Amino acid sequence: MLAFIGRRILIAIPTIILISIFVFTLQHLLPGDPMLVLAGEERDPEVLEFLREKYRLNDPIPIQYLAWVSNALQGDLGTSFRTNQPVLELIAEKLPVTLQLATMALIIAMVIGIPAGVLSAYKKGTWIDWVANVVALSGLSVPNFWLGIMMILLVSVQLGWLPASGYQPFSEDPLQSIKTMLMPAFVLGTAIAATLMRHTRSAMLSVLKSDYIRTARAKGLAERVVLVKHALRNALVPIVTVTTLIFGELLAGAVLTEQIFTIPGFGKLVVDAVFNRDYAVVQGIVLCTGIAFIFMNLLADVAYRVLNPRMGDT
Repeated sequence: MLAFIGRRILIAIPTIILISIFVFTLQHLLPGDPMLVLAGEERDPEVLEFLREKYRLNDPIPIQYLAWVSNALQGDLGTSFRTNQPVLELIAEKLPVTLQLATMALIIAMVIGIPAGVLSAYKKGTWIDWVANVVALSGLSVPNFWLGIMMILLVSVQLGWLPASGYQPFSEDPLQSIKTMLMPAFVLGTAIAATLMRHTRSAMLSVLKSDYIRTARAKGLAERVVLVKHALRNALVPIVTVTTLIFGELLAGAVLTEQIFTIPGFGKLVVDAVFNRDYAVVQGIVLCTGIAFIFMNLLADVAYRVLNPRMGDT
């Protein structure tokens, strides 16, 4: 297993290098000068020149990239142009918020999507299968921003059950934190649940046709045991892939959902950084997001080996 993980890490290294090159160069090729925003309305030429020298924006892009990579390897992702705060410190502040939202959304999605997919496959061709597919299609089709606004109007304004927006750190008040995150997590979770339901259904339909399922039923095993212990376990491999990739996307920041519910996570941080042309923040967030995706893929590979050791080292 250690050798397998080591090979996956070696494969990930050039991927991270390519991500860093694309992030840095494409960001700097965008039109506009972030120092014009930072210098204020008067924009004194001497101030502009001082700021460009301070942030090394007058250097050639390859030189800037090498300096950035060198600092990043030492744990320094730069300093925000706008707040003069270290990027790593900003990420450390926002990551727990988005991590909580992503985790809650994924839990909701798994609780809804996987059982619905199993039931839909088991009851293929019945009204249960039809309803599950209609609900899944609805979950994929309804925009998150519209569902979020409707839930605020119904759950918060009309019924007063949950707060409409804001964020409470889990460490300060766990119950209030869950209340503030429940609606946005449900909004994100419904779309993910629809995706998981479709993938679970497809995987289960394939597995239920296998010979070992017929053998298990012929032995007189209970249907629940056949579905959960034999069918679902073997169908989990593609589901694990989808789940890990979705979690990586959630960590990148659900921009619209965080904006609607005023959640100070990665989404809001990215939007503010892009509008302010805060190069260091955008580069740091995208780099961390790319590494998170690679890490989630590594977890998926390890999960494959745990679920099915016969998969080998491929």
